Amino acid sequence: MTNGLFSEFDDVSTKQWKQKIQFELNGADYQTLVWHSNDDISVKPFYNADDLKDLPYSPNTNATKWRICDTVFVNDAEIANTKAIESINQGAESIKFIIPKHDISIETLLKNIDSETKTLHFELHFLNPEFTKQLFKTVSNNQHYIHTDIIGKLTKTGNWFNNMNSDIENFKSVVNQTNTFSINTGLYQNAGANMVQQLAYALAHANEYLNILDNECSSESKQHTKVLFNVSVGSNYFFEIAKLRALRLLWQTLASEYHLNPECHILATPSKRNKTVYDYNTNIIRSTTESMSAILGGANTICNLPYDVVYHKTNDFSERIARNQLLILKHESYFDKVNNPADGAYYIESLTKQLAEKALILFKDIETNGGFLKQLKAGTIQRKIKESAQKEQEQFDKKEEVLVGANSYQNPDDKMKPEIELYPFVKTHFRKTLIEPIIEKRLSETIEQQRLNNEN
Repeated sequence: MTNGLFSEFDDVSTKQWKQKIQFELNGADYQTLVWHSNDDISVKPFYNADDLKDLPYSPNTNATKWRICDTVFVNDAEIANTKAIESINQGAESIKFIIPKHDISIETLLKNIDSETKTLHFELHFLNPEFTKQLFKTVSNNQHYIHTDIIGKLTKTGNWFNNMNSDIENFKSVVNQTNTFSINTGLYQNAGANMVQQLAYALAHANEYLNILDNECSSESKQHTKVLFNVSVGSNYFFEIAKLRALRLLWQTLASEYHLNPECHILATPSKRNKTVYDYNTNIIRSTTESMSAILGGANTICNLPYDVVYHKTNDFSERIARNQLLILKHESYFDKVNNPADGAYYIESLTKQLAEKALILFKDIETNGGFLKQLKAGTIQRKIKESAQKEQEQFDKKEEVLVGANSYQNPDDKMKPEIELYPFVKTHFRKTLIEPIIEKRLSETIEQQRLNNEN
């Protein structure tokens, strides 16, 4: 209580609240009101100051500092440059370039882009230290990020870029040049992993890199190493806020063991797993609440998803809507005016603690059993994610997990066949892989396929 503002009210203990609740329940067990999430997180009917006792120190995030990011796919450097400049002129504060090949002109790509005031991200779909070296010379400002994630490539495709030894050597070369590497934890969420798994796998994924780099980097270099987590955010509003906060706490714990910079950069994107083809305008609402969770959870950069991303080719209209959602949150809803608004919220602090503790237990189990790469090769990580995804899918099929317009409150007049430009379902390609890849899949795919087949 501050400045005696509530001094005239007596404190009410947890025990008193429970007694009051049991009285209102006519003596029924208080535990009947406690429910458990898919992550085995216990959610109580009330929280108070007692829940803040012995909680870890709140992460030092700056909610006012989040940046609006637009994604630009680079097939042609000149076209991508024009698109990036248009995005910046329309309010984007950061650009993430997705570069699929190394024969791109860096000078053309970055022409007339002010790299001193705009944060640039480069997601490279190849591993080429020479290209990275030239890129880093062009954008040497510390606020830029070159995403290098060789394990992310392995988990998503089942194969390394070249082979493990070659990739590791190239990875070390790139990190020595840039002092940065990234972790694609969004893949785990979009494939159906629960939040505890997402956090634990992100930490174990990062730990593999730290083991590789531990003897390679000087103490000074370690303090300047920037680690970036690519995170997907779902629509479980308060849980997602807590997930991002827990991620920072876990990274601080791990970084302290290696004497690394305890701060990480979180780039958040709304999940694809809950996006729908039918009643697609509801995707705008989903991605708005997911972006709000990312902001309140302390994400540094937010790249919104266009509402039609799963079935439409890139188009100016849906991309503008996606950008404007973030602009409204920042400039009309003032989500950039208060630092750390979730700090001290009894419920969110409790969720943060539970998620962090359970994720740390799972992380330790992974390390005890040989580490992340060993469990990937054994198929353990893939199996656990499949089990979690299947549980969530069953809840969706039973309408316990609701997606409006998909499995509930359908619009029978919706006809989507003429609208679909991209194949919106999991594609099966039979190819030889070193490990079983982790496959992203949306919850509504089966029901959408049935509806499309029934369309006249």
